[in-house]
Amino acid sequence: MLSVRSLSHRYGSRDVLQLEALELAAGEHCALLGASGCGKTTLLHILAGILPPSAGRVWLDGEELYAPGRDDRWRAQRIGVVPQKLHLIECLSARDNVRLAQSLVGRADDAAADRALAALGLDAERQRRPSRLSLGQQQRVAIARAVVNRPRLLLADEPTSALDDGHARTAIDLLLQASQACGAALVVATHDARVRGCVAREIQLSAPT
Repeated sequence: MLSVRSLSHRYGSRDVLQLEALELAAGEHCALLGASGCGKTTLLHILAGILPPSAGRVWLDGEELYAPGRDDRWRAQRIGVVPQKLHLIECLSARDNVRLAQSLVGRADDAAADRALAALGLDAERQRRPSRLSLGQQQRVAIARAVVNRPRLLLADEPTSALDDGHARTAIDLLLQASQACGAALVVATHDARVRGCVAREIQLSAPT
């Protein structure tokens, strides 16, 4: 489903990422581990289709991610992202924040947005703005936004970095449940040891020498 070959990236003359291969099947979970600066976020941005690699190739469902014609709509239909900074729009309700993802694929479906929120325990909060939600609830909105289009690939960047132990486990469990519900492969970039053991596979990244 997801296939990576001979991937590398550099900023100017500085090498920041080297990854020979990565294969993930539909519904499979993977954690990207490593210290800050090892290229986890860079790799996530490449897999999200927003940062072309300096070298190497990425395929999603047999289609090359950086082939000509891969626009925002193509990516939004296939890839869902939960960023480290959640980027929820304060003037919008939880439901309307989720509907932003739908708008990228030309869809307006309140029922689908409500189902995504309800599946994450936010049925009663769908009309609330982000400032009226707890941090954990805000993360759930971001997860609902990432999965509402039923992507094939779900990416999460440091989803537990600001959470205590209980909320960290809840966040990981929600990501696993969301990926299972839509049959998406899940890639979590983290330096948090608490994530280890929660996912089936681990990829240890190190800074290029």
